[in-house]
Amino acid sequence: MAIYSQNQQDIARRINVDSAQSNWQDWKWQLKHSVSSIDTFENLLEIRFPEMERKKLEMTLRKFPLSVTPYYLSLIDTEDLNNCPVFRQAFPSPAELEIDKCDMADPLAEDQDSPAPGITHRYPDRVLFHISNVCSMYCRHCTRKRKVGDQDSIPGRQEIEKGLAYIRNQPEVRDVLLSGGDPLMLNTDYLDWILGEIRAIEHVEVIRIGSRMPVVLPYRITDELVDMLKKHQPLWLNTHFNHPREITTSSKTAIRKLADAGIPLGNQTVLLAGVNDCPRVIKALNHKLVANRVRPYYLYQCDLAEGLSHFRTPVGKGIEIMESLIGHTSGFSVPTYVIDAPGGGGKIPLNPNYLISLSTNKVVLRNYEGVITTYQEPDSYKADFCNRNCNECRLHLKLDDAEEYRATGIEMLLSDWNQTISLTPANNERMDRRSHDE
Repeated sequence: MAIYSQNQQDIARRINVDSAQSNWQDWKWQLKHSVSSIDTFENLLEIRFPEMERKKLEMTLRKFPLSVTPYYLSLIDTEDLNNCPVFRQAFPSPAELEIDKCDMADPLAEDQDSPAPGITHRYPDRVLFHISNVCSMYCRHCTRKRKVGDQDSIPGRQEIEKGLAYIRNQPEVRDVLLSGGDPLMLNTDYLDWILGEIRAIEHVEVIRIGSRMPVVLPYRITDELVDMLKKHQPLWLNTHFNHPREITTSSKTAIRKLADAGIPLGNQTVLLAGVNDCPRVIKALNHKLVANRVRPYYLYQCDLAEGLSHFRTPVGKGIEIMESLIGHTSGFSVPTYVIDAPGGGGKIPLNPNYLISLSTNKVVLRNYEGVITTYQEPDSYKADFCNRNCNECRLHLKLDDAEEYRATGIEMLLSDWNQTISLTPANNERMDRRSHDE
């Protein structure tokens, strides 16, 4: 298959002159040639860092390692290196060694909310299943730096079985999110086995996968992988685009394969200073996403993980961005802006304030333009007191799927499951006499 840009051809040729073009779109070749040193980074992009800067970068790598796929490396704008959003997400910064007092190794308390190996159970009806510590790239803003890179491993079947056993024994769990690391770093057969085991659990209704592969290594989305994923529907996949520059021909191809397979796609963007903290950037990103059948899902405030202070913005910047989206673009192009509460409190949604005031029967609101309006509350509304006795409730509580098909006429008489033995026309005199006799 053809390599899309001259820059990619140049990088591939510097890695391997003989097989550059034939192997570039092989995801395992990409992993094998991931860039993990400053020397290789400089050689492939033909750049040089000043000596003093290099020493600081080397110190950073001792604590937070480097790993970038050749594909993602090829997206870096070397003409404007320090301002390039791809570079800032992929390459270490000495600022990562500046640990603020508020920084935490595990800011979301995932380890504390882990009742079984690999499981984080925070919300009532769903669990996060951590099935990989390996990523194809180490994102500089990763909230799980304590796991990713420091413990490069994929749990074996015995470890995964412990997580599966927990899910089997928790009937309230209807949604399982596979996370990592990156679940798509597993080989296809192993991931197939895990998905099959989860799908066999009767109370699990939905399986989700969180993966950045469509962004940093889109060649992982092979036909073989997609065919396997299709077997385990309903399956959802959330990915992680942070900037319009990341949406390339290759990433569009990966997204199209997944969408064509009937897998709903969402995107979780992290608000990052110097990368996407601009209303124009986020709006352009979301428009490109929906044009490629990816629904913007969350806009995350950057977590309080160690070494991320240089990426964090004030919450006011996120609210400003939401003001530029709500009402100014399609509703399905607007993500939910959230803070994942430190200490494991879960996601807290944040929005501009559109409610100005309210009284007994009237609400005062403002819209995205600043127009102030009122909404009249109903005068006749009678609230039902709920005593949690559902058997006496007047609401329609038949919550199972409605029956669309009912046999009638001769078909009903022929069916084994219906107890009707005869059909009687209306106004039958004999039936009328029976009713009078009674």
